[in-house]
Amino acid sequence: MITTDDYLNFWKKHYSHVKVPDDELTQELVSNADNTVAAVTLLLDAFGEERDLTSGWRPVEVNKTVPGAALRSNHTRCLAADISDPDGDLDDWCTAHPDTLAKIGLWQEHPASTKGWCHVQIVAPKSGKRVFYP
Repeated sequence: MITTDDYLNFWKKHYSHVKVPDDELTQELVSNADNTVAAVTLLLDAFGEERDLTSGWRPVEVNKTVPGAALRSNHTRCLAADISDPDGDLDDWCTAHPDTLAKIGLWQEHPASTKGWCHVQIVAPKSGKRVFYP
């Protein structure tokens, strides 16, 4: 089970050397994280398997060091999560169940862009598409 604490502190496993301002984690971000983790929990319950988090909140300075990360990544606002998906079966399941994603309030980055993980977010992309390309 992924917890809000896991989500908010995941970055420290690989990027603890990056200096992050003490006041960057606001109550708004914690609230967003709670909502994101709740949606991910519903997704994994519907999928029927536990998965590990591969990226949660990324402080802005951490996000700058992540290869390929969008400058305005939803991870910096606690609105997105990456979930381990080494075989692509979670991505495939999400793509085949857009109604479930809609019911939960999630959007999925297209699997072609996320080999090895499944990226979901609780805000619509600019395109508005349930499965979108970054």
